[in-house]
Amino acid sequence: MTTSAGNDDNSTAQMGFLSHLIELRDRLLRMVIAIVIGIAVLFPFANEIYTFLAGPLTQHLPEGSSMIAIDVASPFLTPFKMVLMLSIVLTVPYLLHQVWSFIAPGLYKHEKRLAVPLLASSVILFYVGMVFAYYVVFPLIFAFFTSVVPDGVEVMTDINRYLDFVVMLFLAFGIAFEVPIVTVLLVMTGMTTVEKLKSYRPYIIVGAFVAGMLLTPPDVVSQVLLAFPMWFLFELGLLVSQYFLPKKDSDEASEPEPTPPPHSGMSSKETAISNALMASETFKPLTDEEMDAELDRIEDDESKEAGKDQGIGTDGTSETDPSN
Repeated sequence: MTTSAGNDDNSTAQMGFLSHLIELRDRLLRMVIAIVIGIAVLFPFANEIYTFLAGPLTQHLPEGSSMIAIDVASPFLTPFKMVLMLSIVLTVPYLLHQVWSFIAPGLYKHEKRLAVPLLASSVILFYVGMVFAYYVVFPLIFAFFTSVVPDGVEVMTDINRYLDFVVMLFLAFGIAFEVPIVTVLLVMTGMTTVEKLKSYRPYIIVGAFVAGMLLTPPDVVSQVLLAFPMWFLFELGLLVSQYFLPKKDSDEASEPEPTPPPHSGMSSKETAISNALMASETFKPLTDEEMDAELDRIEDDESKEAGKDQGIGTDGTSETDPSN
C-alpha cells in the first residue's frame, strides 16, 4: 500500500511538472507568433521606417553627403533587422502579459497588486527613454559630430553601423529610465532606506556619469546627456519611494508590554500572591484587608502542614502519645 501511494504521488508530481512545461511552451509560442506578426505588418514599411529613424542624422549631413551600404546584403538585412527589433519593442506589453499569465498563479495577492503597476510603469518608462533619445539626444549628438568633421573628409555613414549605433543608444536610455523602478523596489523590499540613498547621493551621481561612459558611444555629449537624466530620475525615485515604505512587522506592533517587576519591599509571600493574581485573566486589585486575610490563611495552612510533618495535632499534643 505504501509503495502504491508513493508511486501515485510521484506520478502526480510528474503530471504537474509536465503541465507547467506545456503551458510554458504555449506561452513562448504565442510570443514568437506575436513577433512574427509584427514583422509581417512592419516589413512593407521598412524603408519609410528607416528613413524616419535616420532623420536626426540626415538633417545634419553636409550638402551632397548621404548614407551608404558597404556590405552586399545590407540593403535587405539592415531593414529586416530594424523591423525585427521594432517588432519586439512594440510587442513588449503582450510579451510581458504572457510572462505574467504564466507566473501569476504562483504569487500572493499582495504580490500581484504590486507587480502589475511596477511592470506597467517600467514599460512606460522604457518607451519614454527611447523617445527622449530620439527627439533630444540624437539631434544634439549628430549636430556635434557633423560640426567637427575635418576639412576634406566626406561624411558617409554605413546604414548597418548607424542602426547598431542608435539601437545601442535606445537600449541605454531605455534602461537608464528604469532608475525610479529600481529605487522603489530597493526601498519597498527593505534592502535600503530613503535616508541611506540620500546619503549616497554623491556616489550615485558619479556612478551615473560612469554608466553614461559605459553605455553610450565614446563621446562626452552622449555621456552627459545620459548622466543628467539618470540623476534626475534617481531624485524622482526617492520622491516616489516615500509612498512605498515597508510596513513594520505585525509581531513588533502587537508585542505586549513587559510586566513591571514587583516592588522590592514586598515579601516572598506577597510576591507569590501578586504573581498568581496578575496571571489570572479576571484579576482585580485587592484591598489591604483582603490582602491581610489572604496572608493569614496562607500562614495557617503552612503551620498545619508543619504540624502534620512533626506529628502534632491541632490541639498541640502528639498524635502518637499513648497517654492520649
